[in-house]
Amino acid sequence: METQLDPMKDDLPLMANTSYMLVKHYILDLDVDFKSKVIEGVIVLFFETGSRYRKTSSTGKDDCQSQFDETCKMRASEPCHIPVTNMSACSFKTEYNDFTVCGKGEEDTSDKNGNYSNEEQASGISSSKDCCDIENHGNKDFLLVLDCCDLSVLKVEEVDVAAVSGIEKFTRSAKLTDVSKELENLRNQIIHELVTLPADRWKEQLYYFTRCSQAPGCGELLFTTGTWSLEIKKSGIQTPTDFPHAIRIWYKTKPEGRSVTWTTDQSGRPCVYTMGSPINNRALFPCQEPPVALSTWQASVRTAAGFVVLMSGENSAEPVQLQEGILSWYYYVTMPMPASTFTIAVGCWQEVKKQSFTAAIETNTEFSLPSSQASFRWHEEICAHVEYPCRFQNPAARLQAVIPYRVFAPWCLIEHCKECLLHLIPQCLSAAYTTLGTHPFSRLDVLIVPSNFSSLGMASPHIIFLSQSVLPGGSHLCGTRLCHEIAHAWFGLAIGARDWTEEWISEGFATFLEDIFWARAQQQLSHDEVKGQQELKALLRWRRLRDEVQNSEEELQVLRPKKESTGELSESGASVIKHGLKAEKIFMQVHYLKGYFLLRSLARTIGEASYLASLRKFVHKFHGQLVLSQDFLCMLLEDIPEQKESGLTVESIFQNWLDTSGIPKPLLEEGETWKECQLVQQVSGEVTKWIQTNQRIRKSGKKKRKRDEVIFQKLLPDQLVLLLESLLEEKTLCPRILQCLEKTYQLREQDAEVRHRWCELVVKHKYVPGYGDVEKFLREDQAMGVYLYGELMVNEDAKQQELAHKCFAAAREHMDASSAKVVAEMLF
Repeated sequence: METQLDPMKDDLPLMANTSYMLVKHYILDLDVDFKSKVIEGVIVLFFETGSRYRKTSSTGKDDCQSQFDETCKMRASEPCHIPVTNMSACSFKTEYNDFTVCGKGEEDTSDKNGNYSNEEQASGISSSKDCCDIENHGNKDFLLVLDCCDLSVLKVEEVDVAAVSGIEKFTRSAKLTDVSKELENLRNQIIHELVTLPADRWKEQLYYFTRCSQAPGCGELLFTTGTWSLEIKKSGIQTPTDFPHAIRIWYKTKPEGRSVTWTTDQSGRPCVYTMGSPINNRALFPCQEPPVALSTWQASVRTAAGFVVLMSGENSAEPVQLQEGILSWYYYVTMPMPASTFTIAVGCWQEVKKQSFTAAIETNTEFSLPSSQASFRWHEEICAHVEYPCRFQNPAARLQAVIPYRVFAPWCLIEHCKECLLHLIPQCLSAAYTTLGTHPFSRLDVLIVPSNFSSLGMASPHIIFLSQSVLPGGSHLCGTRLCHEIAHAWFGLAIGARDWTEEWISEGFATFLEDIFWARAQQQLSHDEVKGQQELKALLRWRRLRDEVQNSEEELQVLRPKKESTGELSESGASVIKHGLKAEKIFMQVHYLKGYFLLRSLARTIGEASYLASLRKFVHKFHGQLVLSQDFLCMLLEDIPEQKESGLTVESIFQNWLDTSGIPKPLLEEGETWKECQLVQQVSGEVTKWIQTNQRIRKSGKKKRKRDEVIFQKLLPDQLVLLLESLLEEKTLCPRILQCLEKTYQLREQDAEVRHRWCELVVKHKYVPGYGDVEKFLREDQAMGVYLYGELMVNEDAKQQELAHKCFAAAREHMDASSAKVVAEMLF
């Protein structure tokens, strides 16, 4: 049995034994039922034997060796290891006395629709972290372990891919005897040939994957489910080489499953979506979560007419009516990705139609040549990743500045999206292309998700989720967040962290590039204006990092927590992510901020132009692969050997930035310089005016004194944030000042970052006329309002505590689980 871990504790186990067997392709065939809040159907998984088990089959034929050689050859430049911590604590042996056959004891209703195995199907995915071992000693049967949680598994069987008509082309044997062992070997050989087809045969590959998924079963497999895993075996099979390489699983999700959230959208219509759960997708389908399990997928999803299915897929799916009132949506992906990147959203979304001026922008930018193109043509010839239809090899894709895009939202937000979002997308896509070159993905959907979404945005292959909080208050917050999520297409998706504890590789790069993209997307900004905006942003981030370091656990502040052990692989490939389930962790910004400041420091050291050229080189070299921190740092320092003489080395960067808690030493020295920025100086002058006005009003009491009216300057959104943060440091602000402050800057109409600081001022100074603003913020901006609950409680004011309880009671049912847990601990 699996190691028993308390699901309420902080650590997240990843149980899949990817070193023995590796999923290469998933086909999902699912029904979404909003009445029961259940997703039900079939998943077919296609495997290769894992890299740590290269033994021959029992017949003595080395059927799998050629696939190992080819796979390893393709990935030799960048092997994908999975980290391991506390191996002794999670090593375990498996006993088989509690296995069931075909889900006995649980009603098998999986065939009630009669169509699970006659449609094209898809794949799902999740994530990874540290390691536990499965031992296969003596004559014990081999045990396949998949990541699985909150699922009802009904039946598992081997798929007879040899029964597919025309499959003979994938066999090397001229004849086939009736011996069962030979038949088993042939099935695995067919799968091996299928998963290793060259990239230019991807359509044929998907076609035969679909045909194989519809093949009959050829024997039910023993299985058992634990808290975190699904364990499968076949009697008498003792090695991964001989284990079935195509298996079919009938299952259904549970309403309380933590991979998806069932809720209502802003128009009151039901919807379900993957919200970036800490447990990733294991409660959506059985899968392999470690990032080394790079896989492709296909998915057919059926739901009632009126609903739209959006998914991480290369195609823009068009629904097919199967019967009256039922539509089917089909998506596929040919670029191998970690399972955690699989994303689905089903709801009554409406497409926001493009306006004529938006189309004109696309026409002007679609084939502009980026600055990266001429310098790096030599990189375009060879890709180092495992073979797939790569856009970096496609001449047309390399010139595409704006990929096709669509925007979806609940009907009540359609006009907001037209006004605030739609026109920004081509500008931001073009700016990203100018900076980094080829877009890794062929298209983009942007969806405004329900108000219970716990973040401002989330990027997945071909789709971005945005919070409704980015829409009000002008284009600044919407544009910067869109740029951040677009940056993840390169850093986080096309290039992923080999060790999932190195989150900074994704978030630090996206935060740094957000500023570069947004400056270029705004166009016509002078160099000084760009520099001023970026220095102001650096100061705001510095203040945020300082506050977070003062108010969080030290071990959560380290960007490379496993230090020299980062990237190490256990025997089985399973792992444990330290603090992976810690609710507070998802609200922490330290990986974003320290990562950003490291990259900013490197850019300042070597010059922005040279630095961005190195980023483009890194993208060309490592796209489609998994990396560690040193992969980037070594490449960067190789390009600037003169910096080694000044003491800038990989080791010094580890020591100063990645392996320690707190504020990095180099950053302490730089923190004061941003205060000299003109935009910051302007805010300082306005803060002084407000403080002086506050003092005059307090001294005059209720007497009205005639004075010259104070003239306050118009401020940018980030300047307003700094102004309000500075005023938050004042012990007392009188109600008249708060009233005047709100009217002067129309704070209720500003973006969510500004309104958040306004709400903090309201709470601190118990400004009752602003309580409605706080209630509205907690209701509509759940992605940002969690810690406002704590501020309402800490003042020990009866009205404020009543307001906190009232807002939580109204939102709790649909609130994100981590958010609800954190707020409940503040309130009760």
